[in-house]
Amino acid sequence: MGPSKNYGVIMAGGIGSRFWPMSKTTFPKQFHDILGTGQSLLQMTFKRLVHLIPEDQIIIVTNTRYKELVLKQLPQIKAEQVLCEPFMRNTAPCIAYANYHIQARCADARIVVAPSDHLITDEKSFLDTLELAIEQTASTSNLITLGIEPNRPDTGYGYIQYEDDTSNPNERIKDVRTFTEKPTLEIAQQFLDSGDFCWNSGIFIWSLTNIQNAFQKHLPDMYALFEAKKSEFGTPKENDAIEEIYSDCEIISIDYGIMEKAKNVNVVLSDFGWSDLGTWGSLYEQLPQDDQGNGVVGDHIMAFQSANNIIHAQDDKLVVLQGISDCIVVQTDDVLLICKKSDEQKIKSVVNEIRIHYAGKFI
Repeated sequence: MGPSKNYGVIMAGGIGSRFWPMSKTTFPKQFHDILGTGQSLLQMTFKRLVHLIPEDQIIIVTNTRYKELVLKQLPQIKAEQVLCEPFMRNTAPCIAYANYHIQARCADARIVVAPSDHLITDEKSFLDTLELAIEQTASTSNLITLGIEPNRPDTGYGYIQYEDDTSNPNERIKDVRTFTEKPTLEIAQQFLDSGDFCWNSGIFIWSLTNIQNAFQKHLPDMYALFEAKKSEFGTPKENDAIEEIYSDCEIISIDYGIMEKAKNVNVVLSDFGWSDLGTWGSLYEQLPQDDQGNGVVGDHIMAFQSANNIIHAQDDKLVVLQGISDCIVVQTDDVLLICKKSDEQKIKSVVNEIRIHYAGKFI
């Protein structure tokens, strides 16, 4: 048996502003031990992938400012496995960058793309699903995404509609009909009722050849920018090439840029305890709760006549709640946030106001 052709790409460049004030520009949520497990979300993601992908074939794509953080949290990887984006350009350029870096090493690679900040509680089921998807990349020309069977009409997730009748002998693998980003509650409920929708996990699996063909077809300008510098990837000129490419590169997600347009997309219906941990509310659902329904992370938290809160405290500080219910309470070294759980989607706009008012301080 020859060397593995499986490669992993972990996208770790986001800021996670809806998780403010814990997630800040200087130290985003993927580097935090959000769940109090002793491991950051990035470390947990890496640890999952090494079951199927050699350590030295996992690439981390992040912002230049986080390179040292990545290397500190993942001391087992080499510096050349950390690809540094000079600017944030969303997920399509991030994935294109990884593609060309991998292409310089293995032209017939099979690639798993995963966000760095998701939670997966059933690792065995996840790995079985991933193996199935990787096998599909070897036998078809399709792009594959993992779809999560929904259990509520969540408006924070993207949805995938799939064909019920499919030519694939495995009933978990479906042809994709449509992608819909973050619908209204009413539409999300309709999706749930129809029975042929799943959540878009943002985890993708494809062969290098197939994803490159998709870039050429659906994002030809971006493809041309990278293709012009193709010979510089895997050489000392790679960083300079990326500086030039990113200066001219469109800001667009892989979902909008390719997945919604492509006709050759499969979804693997999955159930492995997934959450994108996009908001404080999504974290609350994952935490054990006390007899008053409070979800707590922190060593010194006391709640009296206080119910259904999420309380997250750093730096060994004592946090005491009296008569507070249905709130998000987050304490960091320089910020205290108290917010109704029902208003958590407003945190992003609050952060923008703070950024303007305090010229970037506290963000």
